[in-house]
Amino acid sequence: MKDFDPRPYQSMIVSHIHNVPRCAVWAGMGLGKTVSTLTAIDGLFLAGEDHPVLVIAPLRVARTTWPEEARKWSHLRHVSVMPVVGSVDERRAALRYDASVYAINIDNIEWLVEFYGERWPFRTVVVDEATKLKSFRIGGTEPKKNGEPRRSGHGSKRAAALAKVAHLRAERFIELTGTPSPNGLQDLWGQMWFVDKGTRLGRTYDAFRQRWFQKSFDGYGVEALPFAQEQIQDKLRDVCLSIDAADWFDLEAPIVNNIYVDLPPKARALYRDMEKRMFAEIEGHGVEAFNAAARTMKCLQLANGAAYVDDVGNWREVHEEKTQALESIVEAAQGAPVLVAYHFKSDLARLLAAFPKGRALDADPQTLRDWNDGRIPVLFAHPASAGHGLNLQDGGNILVYFGHWWNLEERMQILERIGPTRQLQAGYKRPVFVHNIIARDTVDEDVITRVESKREVQDILLDAMKRRG
Repeated sequence: MKDFDPRPYQSMIVSHIHNVPRCAVWAGMGLGKTVSTLTAIDGLFLAGEDHPVLVIAPLRVARTTWPEEARKWSHLRHVSVMPVVGSVDERRAALRYDASVYAINIDNIEWLVEFYGERWPFRTVVVDEATKLKSFRIGGTEPKKNGEPRRSGHGSKRAAALAKVAHLRAERFIELTGTPSPNGLQDLWGQMWFVDKGTRLGRTYDAFRQRWFQKSFDGYGVEALPFAQEQIQDKLRDVCLSIDAADWFDLEAPIVNNIYVDLPPKARALYRDMEKRMFAEIEGHGVEAFNAAARTMKCLQLANGAAYVDDVGNWREVHEEKTQALESIVEAAQGAPVLVAYHFKSDLARLLAAFPKGRALDADPQTLRDWNDGRIPVLFAHPASAGHGLNLQDGGNILVYFGHWWNLEERMQILERIGPTRQLQAGYKRPVFVHNIIARDTVDEDVITRVESKREVQDILLDAMKRRG
């Protein structure tokens, strides 16, 4: 366990949650929203609010991120997080476990509301990635006779199910997101209804739209009126806390976020065979490493989720943990472009299959233009192909290392394509986020340790040369 030394903005998040029972925290990925929220929850427990807490999140985040954060920090040793995922029987079993926090994926919220009915036990609800609620709508001006909101024909069924208990059963409602309005101000109404039931932005979406929007010039959709931004901000200032990384971090230093995944049992067994015996059998195909270097390469492949089974490029998938982690990152980005560094061709094939709108960086100049123009949501690049002189900074400021390799130069090379210096040179005042997807207890961890130590040595050397000059 690690000791938690909160940054000033993390203390602000904790205080905000304590002081504003129904609130929103707008902070980007990698800024510590999860540990800050758990710290706030722990404080509420200590203050006597001993009822269980519900966290609603994307599947991987509910299954791994929240439980792992609770286990990571020493001050959270009394906070237990139980994932409520899997089959109906597995979810029922998880709910019977005596935990202080239960984390469920948003796809199962309808089931949970129906499961508990009038017995709903969660008086504090946390929605991680609250933009999932943006499509919620209420039709008409009056609620139904039973007190439930009257829905129009739009919006998520999941959000509608949550709406049944959000105000009637929950005293505290906490929304977490880094991108509250990915498509514009109109995304705010659905989210804020869960905070204040329409007090600030209007009882219905129609009222909200009539007050602050007008039809677009082309007749399709709506656009905000000139005064909308300022007025809406003023309305939400007391319940929304916004954390801008640029205010707290040196923009010359990327914000690094390590995301750990666990190999499933079958993949772990294959990995151990390769690590110890230098041989593994995948779907009837024998995979053998003839020396330590080859073994390391095979272990890196297995950590990523696939391995080559012959000398002509055929491969077999063994797990999807890293792909699912990347899905969470892309989802959290809420439309912001994501640059993904891969190493093996097998990984590229799997990534292109998992992200149909993604593209691989190739020699076609149009690909680069499309990325920098914001037309590619996910760009897959081999570090060796993202060479010196290649400008990618206009396309985005989020880099994900899907897999890892020993070559520090290549690793730094692709980072530099969107790095802080290039961002500033291009006139962007925005931080660079770097997400390392790491398979726990694999050679991934060794690689990260080694390249970071190499970087440290390199930085000392460069700094020494600077002083000498």
